Amino acid sequence: MVYISILAETNHTPFDLTEGESELVSGFNVEYTAGPFTLFFLAEYANIILINTLTTILFPNTSSLNLTPELFPVGLATKVLLLSSSFL
Repeated sequence: MVYISILAETNHTPFDLTEGESELVSGFNVEYTAGPFTLFFLAEYANIILINTLTTILFPNTSSLNLTPELFPVGLATKVLLLSSSFL
């Protein structure tokens, strides 16, 4: 249930109905110029990273690895990147 709600929050398949790709080349992104499109694109991927960071903290917690405090950010970043790769 959590995975399905994450897919819905990040507008991934099958919840990407807001784009309407059958009518336009890239959905509503055609309306934007280079600057706003870049910010819109980065905001979508920042949302994916934020959701995966929260998921990593809540479920596969990095404290279960018994890492030293210096290695905690490395373990957290590794798990976030592994989860984020499943969205791409």
